[in-house]
Amino acid sequence: MPTAVFYRADTPPQQAEAERLYGRAALAAYVEGTDGRLMRSMKSILGSSLLEQRTDIGGGRAVRYADVVAGYLRRLKQLAEARAGGALSRAVLGRPVYFVDDDPARDARAQAALEAAARQVGFTELHFQYEPIAAALDHESQVEREELVMVADIGGGTSDFSLVRVGPARRGRVDRRDDILGNHGVHLAGTDFDRRIELASILPLLGYGARRPTRAGEAAREPPPEVPSAIYFDLATWHLINTVYAPARLAELRGMKGWYADPRHHARLLATLELRLGHALAAAAEQAKIDVATQGRAAIDLAALERGLTAQLSERDAAQALEADLERIVEAARETARRAGVGPGQVDTLYFTGGSTGLAPLVARIAACFPAAGAVRGDRYASVAQGLGLHARAVFGPGR
Repeated sequence: MPTAVFYRADTPPQQAEAERLYGRAALAAYVEGTDGRLMRSMKSILGSSLLEQRTDIGGGRAVRYADVVAGYLRRLKQLAEARAGGALSRAVLGRPVYFVDDDPARDARAQAALEAAARQVGFTELHFQYEPIAAALDHESQVEREELVMVADIGGGTSDFSLVRVGPARRGRVDRRDDILGNHGVHLAGTDFDRRIELASILPLLGYGARRPTRAGEAAREPPPEVPSAIYFDLATWHLINTVYAPARLAELRGMKGWYADPRHHARLLATLELRLGHALAAAAEQAKIDVATQGRAAIDLAALERGLTAQLSERDAAQALEADLERIVEAARETARRAGVGPGQVDTLYFTGGSTGLAPLVARIAACFPAAGAVRGDRYASVAQGLGLHARAVFGPGR
């Protein structure tokens, strides 16, 4: 379930709290243009001064950020209790190695805030485990000797690397902090890949990168200038897509027909805005990324925009579009080993988790940095949760 909550602005005034939607339902409400406020990546505000501040959610209502976090945890607890068939009062919560980089006091406040939110919704016994340790626990259950494992957790928003020591003698220990030898990451991952792919394969059909014609009385330039690109960057950035539908931007675009040498480009871009197809194009780019990862190429159906319109994306095209991002992510893996004082040849295992590790060129480039390491693929979406479950068994006992 995506970490997202949507507060509906049309909740009746007599209702004490605004109606909320969670996960994919929250994202769908935002994409469909429902009046309200979407919030994502709530963990990022833990440890900040924002936590006790209030934010407008529409309909004349406001809510504390701390209550947003608690509300999401309450929803998770309700779903878990429905599945378990009874009340739950114990929990293991995952946490990053650092909520806040280079600030131990704020990092401690972040964990305390998460603990307070969990207790607010009814958890009475809490334990925390580091997410890279959790990701490695399933692998640890199968190893017969001590290993150095590079955990590569590459999801939607960040690429995080941790060098972790695992082994039979460490299995079942509650405190594993000293087993994390190094940690590093970059704010680059799946959503950035989607943006690059949309700009490379879809938006050129709408005029991105196209040259405008020379106007009457204008000195010829070689090459001619490109059409303005700002609207394309916004159209490819998930949280900015709704801004391109503003009446002022539509009016501006309608007056720019003369900027396009190919009138089809202008017509397609205008139709995208008028029909509010921005999120559909973003979804098509994401699916293309998945198809390339699983099949080696993608045929992108854009019939919703124009009958018979398609775009093609090969694995080579995708790798070229993502080159700069991939290199930064691979360098983060190298830097993690350097921070741990471990040579590339000393890493025994690469453990891949997170949705974006399905991208074969990325995995291959990381693997090439650690030639002696074997590659293990965890559950891309659930390995951290599975590891937290194993840790829960260790701290609470089976069946508790």
